[in-house]
Amino acid sequence: MAKKKREPTEAKTLWLNTYADMITLCLCFFVMLYDPSEADVTQLATMTASISNEASGGGQSLAAGRLSDLGNNINSLPSTVKGKSLGLAVKRAVSLFAPEVKTNKISITSDERGLVITLAADAFFQTASAELNINDTRETLLKISQFLADPALKDKEGRPHRFRIEGHTDSGDTDPSQWPSNWELSTARAVNVLHYLTDFGADEKRFSVAGYADTRPFFTNETAEGQAYNRRVDIIILDEGHF
Repeated sequence: MAKKKREPTEAKTLWLNTYADMITLCLCFFVMLYDPSEADVTQLATMTASISNEASGGGQSLAAGRLSDLGNNINSLPSTVKGKSLGLAVKRAVSLFAPEVKTNKISITSDERGLVITLAADAFFQTASAELNINDTRETLLKISQFLADPALKDKEGRPHRFRIEGHTDSGDTDPSQWPSNWELSTARAVNVLHYLTDFGADEKRFSVAGYADTRPFFTNETAEGQAYNRRVDIIILDEGHF
């Protein structure tokens, strides 16, 4: 009697369960390896602000910036710690000034100089004026002053960080009866920011002031948008190499 031919059986899929378990375990392993402290918090903050501004038609550039074009950025520093003394300050600044960053009043960045808090001139000053719009910016300046006065703001050697305030303008002409050139205007804006910060509690002895006129633009001065970005005041918490 001839044997019946065996019908082919369906392929077994039990191996998929083992495979899925392995993929899950690998995912858990790499998640455990991830160290959040190594993330670039300033870049994350910029990305968050850029995404949140998409709905309003705005946004912020995620470009590396003019300083990195010269090969100068915090990741290229020779120190093996690469500015870790400012790491906590950067994280705290991103958290503390999140509302101001979201509304484009200020921005938080870091470069070879240290931690940079940039004040958008259009939010803090009238056009071609060095007088602060103190009624609109008092709370922000007070927060910055309290942040700079924090006794925990020290380098890895335990020394208090020093600060520099840099004033910048666009390439537009000034009113000669008030400001002979943009050099005087940029310096006066930096000095006035210094006065308010020290009045609100920051230590005046830890500051220096500089005015750069229109010599260090972020973007081209050929457009109104570029000029708006170039009009700014930078408050810099200097890294150890720039004391």
